[in-house]
Amino acid sequence: MPQLPQERRLITAIPGPRSLELQARKTAAVARGVGTVMPVYAVAANGGVVVDVDGNSLIDFGSGIAVTTVGNSAPAVVTAVQDQLAAFTHTCFMVTPYDGYVRVAEALNRITPGDHAKRTALFNSGAEAVENAVKIARSFTRKQAVVAFDHAYHGRTNLTMALTAKNQPYKSGFGPFAGEVYRAPTSDPFRDHELDGAVTARRAIEVIEKQVGAENLAAVVIEPIQGEGGFVVPAPGFLPALAQWCRDNGVVFVADEVQTGFARTGDLFACDHEGVVPDLIVTAKGIAGGLPLAAVTGRAEIMDAPHVGGLGGTYGGNPLACAAALAVIDTIETENLVDRARAIGDLMTERLKATQAADKRLGDVRGRGAMIAVELVAPGTNEPDADLTRRVAAAAHAQGLIVLTCGTFGNVLRFLPPLSIPDQLLTEGLDLLDAILKES
Repeated sequence: MPQLPQERRLITAIPGPRSLELQARKTAAVARGVGTVMPVYAVAANGGVVVDVDGNSLIDFGSGIAVTTVGNSAPAVVTAVQDQLAAFTHTCFMVTPYDGYVRVAEALNRITPGDHAKRTALFNSGAEAVENAVKIARSFTRKQAVVAFDHAYHGRTNLTMALTAKNQPYKSGFGPFAGEVYRAPTSDPFRDHELDGAVTARRAIEVIEKQVGAENLAAVVIEPIQGEGGFVVPAPGFLPALAQWCRDNGVVFVADEVQTGFARTGDLFACDHEGVVPDLIVTAKGIAGGLPLAAVTGRAEIMDAPHVGGLGGTYGGNPLACAAALAVIDTIETENLVDRARAIGDLMTERLKATQAADKRLGDVRGRGAMIAVELVAPGTNEPDADLTRRVAAAAHAQGLIVLTCGTFGNVLRFLPPLSIPDQLLTEGLDLLDAILKES
């Protein structure tokens, strides 16, 4: 598709009249539980912009929640999917397989952390992949218990809701949840004031040992940087210490890189930052440029533990999504998008820290690469200010800037721009946020 003008352009109020009409139709036709952050209906997107049905061009700081990492409708992805579409759309890999699935598995085995023998299985969503990672770990260890962490988010299926920490909107009224799921304290340097990851890891391990016991524990499941929980970056040493304890105690260490994977954090995978090699790594979101695909990749002996037929799904590793994933991986490597993510992170962090120096309501600026967040608090404290966060996000939306919020306390602005966004749009978006904060 032709490149859209990389500009913010407001023709109507946000949302415009055609978006409001579609929102009324959505209310009448779509289940109430399916919410929308912005009732703005898209017709086109690429680079760093999303164009709506009213002709407005919005700056994209969301990437469809970290999905369109290489850019919406990236040329190589479009071409690969068109070619596959002309060949065939589906056969079910479990019936008559095809090489696209195998090639994606080979690519993930190559690029994920560690040089050990690996295997991969493909699924449809991050939640489905997390659930299958737990199945695989239980099959391998012949143990049942699973540990997740405070503020974690792992999905909306029954098991992954049990792993997820936040009640609203993810869990309330949907129980009972899967059993044998336990929770341990995480590392949150801003809130626990502890910058030594080994200390916070020891705290978590003590809880695990006392409340679960390694002899009962199949897996520890953790996001290397928490996503929905507030883009919380653990203190250095926290992840390596947990991974080592798992190795020493026959526990499968599962890294949920659904949001952090595929160059998002300025490394190919967030685990790479500290050289952590997970036993199993879960990927989705940015894996296929907007097509539904997810994967579990890990040590061959663990991945091969389930019996034949024990893993799979009708649509898992759909050929169109596999074609897209291969194009995404090639684009990341040939266009050096890991470095681009670091450059985006440097630009955003420098600007946001300058704003923080003048505005004490910005309690913390954190993240890595193109995964950056600001935690808004009462000045000089760590008391969450969710009302301010909502006001700032709403004002940004009204001015044509797509931003997302997150965090257990609802007080974190999170920024996930596509790696194809030009610097002038990043700067303009940050200028808007600075002006909005001054007026809020």
